[in-house]
Amino acid sequence: MKLPVPARIEPVSALGRVHFVGIGGAGLSAIARIMMARGVKVSGSDGRDSSTVQALRAEGADVFVGHRADHLGSADTVVVSTAIGEDNEEVLEALARGLRVWPRSAALASVMLGKDVLAVAGTHGKTTTTSLLVAALSAAGADPTYTIGGDLTASGRNAVDGSGRYFVAEADESDGAFLVYSPYAAIVTNVEADHLDHFGTESAYRDAFRSFVDRVDSAGVLVCVVDDPGACDLADHARKLGGSVITVGESEHAALRAANVRFEGHFSAFEVWRDNTMLGKVRLQIPGRHYVMDALGALALGLHLGFAFGDLVQGLSSFTGTHRRMEAKGSAAGVSVYDSYAHHPREIQADLEAARAIAGTGALLVVFQPHLVSRTRIFGAEMGRALSAADSVVVLDVYLARELPDPEVTGQLVAQAVEPGKARFVADFDSVPDLMVDLSQSGDFILTLGAGNVTELAPRILGRLQEKASG
Repeated sequence: MKLPVPARIEPVSALGRVHFVGIGGAGLSAIARIMMARGVKVSGSDGRDSSTVQALRAEGADVFVGHRADHLGSADTVVVSTAIGEDNEEVLEALARGLRVWPRSAALASVMLGKDVLAVAGTHGKTTTTSLLVAALSAAGADPTYTIGGDLTASGRNAVDGSGRYFVAEADESDGAFLVYSPYAAIVTNVEADHLDHFGTESAYRDAFRSFVDRVDSAGVLVCVVDDPGACDLADHARKLGGSVITVGESEHAALRAANVRFEGHFSAFEVWRDNTMLGKVRLQIPGRHYVMDALGALALGLHLGFAFGDLVQGLSSFTGTHRRMEAKGSAAGVSVYDSYAHHPREIQADLEAARAIAGTGALLVVFQPHLVSRTRIFGAEMGRALSAADSVVVLDVYLARELPDPEVTGQLVAQAVEPGKARFVADFDSVPDLMVDLSQSGDFILTLGAGNVTELAPRILGRLQEKASG
């Protein structure tokens, strides 16, 4: 559901009791946690039970499964996820009562008030970069408040209300939400066409990022990964406006540069150079070149804010990942099982490069679920070509999310673009665990990919492999 952003964002203290419609999602659950930490009475509803729903209940929220008008109770403010339909009973009741009804972006802007906001934006890599920035600043003693689009592996949380001056926020562009925030500083990882269901054209999508950059405080800084053409263009745009810009990347033109990048199984290692001076070395517990760029962006911002290189690197090196970002689920029968959120061609390519490094000589087997009809229509062929880096691919049908089905846009569109002989389209979701057990052998690597419920398959595949191992 698309809701207007109010002309005035009121502080959390003025919102009264807050009810979240779609509270189980990454965005709303994070905001709810910050509000609860600040003493706000929180309730909410979600379409299904989940570990997030259960955790929020344990933390003090009154959470319902399913949507009914009476779930609002005595709410004063209602925050609504973009995934919620126009006919939702709770939202209609809230509007009929004349309650304050806000989109996610307004609620996040409210909890940001009074803090120096460090926003992380980009088509890909937002969640990991935000997480790395939190880890680096925390190790440096900043104790930031943060909201992230995924749970940190170490803590199992996607939000904490810290005591420090900084608010680290993942700035999501999918519905234009990042244009509501006024960050003190920002990191842009990359800019590549996506979410055209909302923006309509690639040009409009790129214009939105320019508008986001325009909102960065003139006293702050913009960090851009100069290796990416879209982010590089934003750096030029910011300079023309007179803004402070720090470029990072492997390019010799980057102000902060990664050199001698290498991958060692589950680890990534690189040197950090500024001009002709090597500042030191970093070793990450996450594999992949894209994670090196994410870490470099976080490091650049931390250094700009005045924190010590050694402290920041300690935080980066201790970071163990975020749920659903190349997350190890376990191994059985000699087969490793991982799960990741990649759903765009470039993300698929990056994750498969990382998976190949971990898999070594074993076969790389991928289960991929396309996300959104509109994205599959536009990028389906590119998805298939990116998946060709695997040895064997199972493509599921499209996860619909907020869109209606289109009989001409199915997973078959992706499967037929994969290198011949490598892919099969499987419409039966529940048949996949047995199929993957049949396809795999000891030493292989199975990766489930996608932004939908494909994540539920990894533990099921692991369970069937365990049954196979036990005989």
